[in-house]
Amino acid sequence: MNVYRPYSPSVVLRDLSRSFKGTMVLDRISLEIPHGQFVALLGESGSGKTTLLRALAGLDDDAETQGSFTKPDSTSVLFQDSRLLPWKNVIDNVTLGLRRPDARSAAVNMLGLVGLAEKVDVWPSTLSGGQKQRASLARSLLREPELLLADEPFGALDALTRLRMQNLLLKLVERRRPTIILVTHDVDEALLLSDRILVLKDGGIAEDHLVSLPHPRRSHQSEISALRAKLLKSLGIEADAV
Repeated sequence: MNVYRPYSPSVVLRDLSRSFKGTMVLDRISLEIPHGQFVALLGESGSGKTTLLRALAGLDDDAETQGSFTKPDSTSVLFQDSRLLPWKNVIDNVTLGLRRPDARSAAVNMLGLVGLAEKVDVWPSTLSGGQKQRASLARSLLREPELLLADEPFGALDALTRLRMQNLLLKLVERRRPTIILVTHDVDEALLLSDRILVLKDGGIAEDHLVSLPHPRRSHQSEISALRAKLLKSLGIEADAV
């Protein structure tokens, strides 16, 4: 027998506004994100994508904030910069601040899953850019967050490494299905990864698209191609120009 469970979103924003020294960046945003949904935020620079993410992360103490939001207590942030401490080896970076009795063994397992099994005890300076982001991803997912906030985590990587990291992220979150909010400037990345795409403009949500196709997705699929053209147009780019 199916048991009724009332709808309970993972993230809720109610008329959230955020400004810095009188300059409005987010303007009365209201939004609900269900548990386990992968949401991509698109928009031109200055549209409020990163400000929204940082609000949920509890950053930018100097911001003037109105409205409210709720989110899971268990939240992890994945930045574009891996933010590994150079004076600690990889496993000590991954387990930094982690309070669980099996922290080291769990970290060794997670590093194996991201392809860094042989890099457990090395220094961050010996890692490539892609390897540093793998270590950062391992650190975030090791905490088993209910909400993962990702601020252009693959933006600085070369195209091939970026594709590998995108596939790795999907693979690693498949079992636990955390809610994910990804800031990206890459329309194709948003289309291939997310369940929902929000386009921000002038501090508000201008468009809200659901992407219902199963993974893996291909860029030539008709639904992907059509939505890609629409998103590019929203961002001021004609599809045949790229």
